Amino acid sequence: MSASRLTARRAGTVAAVGAAMVLLAAGAASAHVTVHPDSYAKGATDGVLTFRVPNEEDSAATTKVQVFLPTDHPVLGVLVHPQDGWTAKVTTTKLKKPVKTDDGTITEAASEITFSGGKIGAGQYEDFNVAFGQLPDDTGQLVFKTLQTYSDGKTVRWIEEPSGGQEPENPAPVLKLTAGDATAAATPARTAGATAEAADGSDSTARGLGIAGLVVGVLGLAAAAFALVRGRAARS
Repeated sequence: MSASRLTARRAGTVAAVGAAMVLLAAGAASAHVTVHPDSYAKGATDGVLTFRVPNEEDSAATTKVQVFLPTDHPVLGVLVHPQDGWTAKVTTTKLKKPVKTDDGTITEAASEITFSGGKIGAGQYEDFNVAFGQLPDDTGQLVFKTLQTYSDGKTVRWIEEPSGGQEPENPAPVLKLTAGDATAAATPARTAGATAEAADGSDSTARGLGIAGLVVGVLGLAAAAFALVRGRAARS
């Protein structure tokens, strides 16, 4: 085999491998449980959080989802949106440090929401909407540790917090709390629309990464073709 053809084949192989890695990374990035939107203003009121749960098993369905809410920085006024086929149970706990609000002192808050009775099949996802009355204003983020149980008895623990700027293997959904005008929080209806847009944006990112992988492949093939033509011109 001539050196030019060997160079062309190597270039094409490298490009194909690069494209495949990008596509796999895009798939992995969207496989875990996430919360949308991914940020809110500190102390925001009357909003909605959407927990997106994808099914990553080929031979089992997701049958139960448990979302644990932090109680050291509690989310107040939690309400669960009815979900077809699913039953939602909200567990409350007594707060170690009561929270003073304009409506009085709050001594209890939601600590766990369990969704059960439904099914998320292979290649599918489910969005669970949770409305809140007020977010805390004394922390920079909220970590919602989540357990995902499958019909075969397997439980995936999405409980790891990000550390050192790298995403862990089983990351928990994290909501960033930013400095801003908490009174400008949207109403539940408008927030639900914003949540859908944020989720669509996440999907668009994954699709963008996939397209980037294909572009890398095309560029690799073009480089291989150029090397082949150049080799033939040299022999001529």
